[in-house]
Amino acid sequence: MKRTLLERIAYGTLLLAVLVLGFFFLAAALVAGAILAAAIGARIWWLQRKLRKASEEEFIKAEYSVVEREQPPAPRLPPEP
Repeated sequence: MKRTLLERIAYGTLLLAVLVLGFFFLAAALVAGAILAAAIGARIWWLQRKLRKASEEEFIKAEYSVVEREQPPAPRLPPEP
């Protein structure tokens, strides 16, 4: 079956239009996926931050210094006779 020049031009134009539409659909799908991934990542980060903050507030934090007492001098016993 032989196609005319007009049919070939029409099919070529249709093929080009489908390819262009496919490209833009793929680009839009990738952008939507990236936005969705960013939203999910931000939500997970926010929940982890909230949990970490709650666990830090569970314990009492304070600074302290260790003070060592001086040893009393050893008692001197009288020398043995």
